[in-house]
Amino acid sequence: MDDFRAIYRALVHRPEFEELFKAYSIDGNILPDGQLLKFLAKEQFQTEANETTVLEIILKYEPIDEVRKRRQMSFEGFIRYMNSDECSIFKNQHRSVYQDMTQPLCDYFISSSHNTYLIADQLMGPSHLWGYTSALLKGCRCLEIDCWDGHNNEPIVYHGHTLTSKIPFRSVIHVIDKYAFMSSAYPLVLSLENHCSPKQQEVMAFCLKSILGDKLLSSPLNGEVDITRLPSPEALKFKVLIKNKKVGTLEQSLLRMEEEYGGEAEEVSDSDVPSDDDDTEVMLPAGPKTPSKRKGDRRSSPPPQKKSKVRKTKIALALSDLVVYTKSQKFVGFEHSMQFQKCWENNSIGESKARKLARVSASQFIAHTTRFITRIYPKGSRMKSSNYNPQEFWNIGCQMVALNFQTPGPFMELQDGKFLDNGGCGYVLKPAFLRDRNTTFTPRNVGAHSKPMSLSIRLISGHQLPPSAMSKTNKADPTVQIEIYGVPEDQAKKRSSVIKSNALCPRWNETFSFNIQVPELAMIRFCVEDEVSLVNKDFLGQYTLPVMSLNTGYRNIPLLSKDGTKLESASLFAHVWFY
Repeated sequence: MDDFRAIYRALVHRPEFEELFKAYSIDGNILPDGQLLKFLAKEQFQTEANETTVLEIILKYEPIDEVRKRRQMSFEGFIRYMNSDECSIFKNQHRSVYQDMTQPLCDYFISSSHNTYLIADQLMGPSHLWGYTSALLKGCRCLEIDCWDGHNNEPIVYHGHTLTSKIPFRSVIHVIDKYAFMSSAYPLVLSLENHCSPKQQEVMAFCLKSILGDKLLSSPLNGEVDITRLPSPEALKFKVLIKNKKVGTLEQSLLRMEEEYGGEAEEVSDSDVPSDDDDTEVMLPAGPKTPSKRKGDRRSSPPPQKKSKVRKTKIALALSDLVVYTKSQKFVGFEHSMQFQKCWENNSIGESKARKLARVSASQFIAHTTRFITRIYPKGSRMKSSNYNPQEFWNIGCQMVALNFQTPGPFMELQDGKFLDNGGCGYVLKPAFLRDRNTTFTPRNVGAHSKPMSLSIRLISGHQLPPSAMSKTNKADPTVQIEIYGVPEDQAKKRSSVIKSNALCPRWNETFSFNIQVPELAMIRFCVEDEVSLVNKDFLGQYTLPVMSLNTGYRNIPLLSKDGTKLESASLFAHVWFY
């Protein structure tokens, strides 16, 4: 029993907590309510805390009845409080929807998935319904569905012209119907990459209507066809939107819906059709062309005046008419969009082309994203479904920065961290300077659009860090890297010292300072690694969150595994301050 008590005290009665408790306790055993209030104000910077706040904390965390009745807190109660979500580094207020959800859809960053059906690589990996389930449970609000003709007039979903397995389109829609609004009430966009014949497109339309029922948005809100501003996430709550090619106008769609029509299709030229084929970084060998989702463009920068052969694609009217606020529109150029594009027409741009445009025309790109929903997708040469850095496209206001959710790593951790914000609902309101149509902000010329932040983080300790897979002794030599992602000027990395052979309770007490020019766009990542050798480090856990979601004061930092699941009991302890 004594051994058990010793282990329990070593794990739970952490000296860093004891030091804080004794600094405010009158006798070293009890923390009166007045002293707890002082702790909240002075150490946690909770200036709005009052007697009611203190009483709520005592009632919630103090386990000893007599102490609780006297409005006091024991060390045991203090430990429980310090380990709770209330003392997490992530702001409690940001765990629920707190942002204005009544702005037009284009004013939000939207959690978006690429090749959602894949759970591995995009050449031979399996397609699986779990891809859709897991993305929806993460709060993803834009799913991709690659549709191809299947047997018995049943459309299938897979990565075309590859060895990836196939799943029925109908089954995908059933899963979406079940999980669409389980993690978020806000609108879900289904981005269709449609390779089906008109006949099977009609089957797709029937599946969408019959399975999704009232969830499916098939006509404009209030029958309004003259749309000059997109509706808000609030107005579209619990609705599924179809993102696809569209024939004609919204008014024509409504008129057709009033009539009986079936088996009708119209041609749309590929100059009107977006495709993941557009990314110019994918090179093909010379020879006969074969249709492929990732065929690319062999020219590095095609001259606009040179006319290419225009392909025609047949679109079933039954499917076309389900497209309301998210019509897929081929991106031609910023000037062309300003002149001709409607607010309900969206562009998909490959990462390579988007990166080049962001480099040479950042101001125009931002002006574009203040008006139109823009989706970025990975280049076709990412055969192993690797991801690009989403931050560079959030910096220019791109709403749908689509990542391969099945591929873990720092870039997926940025995605998960960004969309922890606003209650994890999948919609995060863009900063005002990325919503203003007359903005002069660019990532390399931030001007006076944002108030800079001086951030100080004192990394105090770690607690029950996971063992290293690469260590022969099963003991880790932990080190912590703190990274800032944001506009180019804000990018930074700082690393702690290495604590030898102590993953149970390493102590650092090291302070790191960062000057952040645009905190509204900045993300912070805490990555714990085992230093196996001077050149070899093994990932132990990480936590990523928006800088604007940081809590001040003494805070625990939960740690997540590579696949994003919480590592029970593992955490860092730090003091955070910014001004």
